[in-house]
Amino acid sequence: MMVTLGVYMRRSQRLIRRWAADPKIHAFLQAGGYLLAGFLGSAASLGHRLQPVVLGFLCAQTSWPAVLTATGSAVGYLLFWGNQGPVGVVWTSVGLAAALLLQGRRVQRETPLLMPAVAGCIVAATGLLFQHYQQYGPPVPMYLLQIAVAAGSAAVFCTATERRDPIVDWLMCGLGVLCLAQVMPIPYLGFGYIAAGVIAIAAPFPAAALAGLALDLAQVTPVPMTAVLSFAYFVRMIPRLNPVLRHISPAFVYIAVMSICGVWDIQPLPGLVIGAAAAAMLPRQTSIAQRRGETGTAQVHLELASAVLQQMEAMVLDTEEAPIDEQALIVRAADRACGSCPCRKTCKEQAELISPAILHKPLGNGADLPVGCRKSGRLLQEMRRSQEQLRTIRADRDRQQEYRAAVGQQYRFLADYLQDLSDTLAQRRELPKAWYQPEVASCSASKNRANGDRCLWFAGVACRYYVLLCDGMGTGEEAARDAQQVGGMLRRLLSAGYPAAYALRTINSLCALQGRAGMVTLDLAELRLDTGKATLYKWGAAPSYVISQGEPIKIGTATPPPGLSVTEGRESVERLSLRRGETLVLLSDGAGGEESLRRLWMDEEATAGELAAKILQSSRTANADDATVAVVRLHGSAVST
Repeated sequence: MMVTLGVYMRRSQRLIRRWAADPKIHAFLQAGGYLLAGFLGSAASLGHRLQPVVLGFLCAQTSWPAVLTATGSAVGYLLFWGNQGPVGVVWTSVGLAAALLLQGRRVQRETPLLMPAVAGCIVAATGLLFQHYQQYGPPVPMYLLQIAVAAGSAAVFCTATERRDPIVDWLMCGLGVLCLAQVMPIPYLGFGYIAAGVIAIAAPFPAAALAGLALDLAQVTPVPMTAVLSFAYFVRMIPRLNPVLRHISPAFVYIAVMSICGVWDIQPLPGLVIGAAAAAMLPRQTSIAQRRGETGTAQVHLELASAVLQQMEAMVLDTEEAPIDEQALIVRAADRACGSCPCRKTCKEQAELISPAILHKPLGNGADLPVGCRKSGRLLQEMRRSQEQLRTIRADRDRQQEYRAAVGQQYRFLADYLQDLSDTLAQRRELPKAWYQPEVASCSASKNRANGDRCLWFAGVACRYYVLLCDGMGTGEEAARDAQQVGGMLRRLLSAGYPAAYALRTINSLCALQGRAGMVTLDLAELRLDTGKATLYKWGAAPSYVISQGEPIKIGTATPPPGLSVTEGRESVERLSLRRGETLVLLSDGAGGEESLRRLWMDEEATAGELAAKILQSSRTANADDATVAVVRLHGSAVST
């Protein structure tokens, strides 16, 4: 019997692991999470008036998560709020349209406060419309509060989708408790109290204080919950306290505060007990945290180094150049032309009075030269020579300006990189977990013995994975050497955690300073193994394609190659998703294009290597130039424990 039970246990464990690695299960759970978030978020209340917290969450979503969130919130508003529900449904409908139209677009990326402003405008316009047509609306203070809640919650959730920040995490805890405060499926069991109990045991002090403030603002109990959760946090910090006492401290503190205030309400007590018990089952931090003194010292050193590099950048860019003495060029030309002329005294004096503007326009037949000059042809020749000297001086100064811009650019990149490292030390957050596994394959056909295309794929930091296609100019050994040199440098920069945009612009500066514009073209795909999203950087490379359901979709356009200018050159950036089994195809210049992809029958069951070989074989221009095809896919993978 025991053997049979052990067999069943092992089978169940294997089944759970298989489900955990299944992308369909992940998608199903995510869909349910978005629906539930929208449904519970619609219950947020201040002063027994509905609040647009879920509108802020909706404005931070895009695509199908936005649709699911909007569906859940619409049902929740109608179920929780009765006559006030249509207002929330209007918020949700307009917010969904705004999220689908604006979220993820270039204008939204360039304007970080766009979505918070849109959320505030939606609430403001909806309140005015309901007041005008139905003579129904909240008081003016509550109306202004709803606008502020919409804009503030949208700012918090939009920031949370871009980066993790401790302050944003604390605010999200407060907003979550505010949404759950009114949800009570059965008497004496409120979801808001359960969440407050978990936060009081497992979260930092600011999150606990904000959770208590959210319960007080929701007016679900007359007992001051801010004081309860704050004191419960301090109780758990008592050294050598029994773990059992630590986890039941919220309940004891609540009873103590309730007796001190003389207000008796035992309704929150079961939720606090259940939440504290649930916090005991949360996984503990197993990594050894660095001591605050060591972390703070390293952070200060990094910030000081960043400040020094920023100051050096300012000093390099603020260098003043001496003006060009154009009159001296004219006098020197007159000396050379009039040195052997018998009338050199009078003629030279006239020549020295010539305006420097003569150096900036075509001289033609010498009509702008002094009248009566006996050697006008010689003077004209010397003036043209001075014009050439002026152009050489200006070109040299432009070159020096390029050098200064390149050096200042590298100082700025290093300063930002060190500041990011300092911020990472201060955040003390866990590293993201990889939910996807990359599948990369490449096929090449070389015109000569040495292949000028270089394809690399390697892991970065923090669940980043890179696929680089570097195409050397022309063919032969020189192109292969350039591609290998540039590809190796990019790999070292990216493996060290250098941002992709900074690494590409560093290569651009090196090409410009060496005077080798267009020596390579760069095609870089940055994959996020924790989210399944990808960012495609192109600098002079041929367009790429995303194959979705057998249909190739063009990504990016041909741009000038790197090295043309230090300040004006810029890479193109395209963002895409590979979470649903899409295939990303990177092509060099000699590997054909959209026509060859459309002629090819796409077999979704084919491996990445088979697909790369078929695309290369169907290319028309593979024999005229070096050709390389790189195929990239993401597959769901189990999280390692």
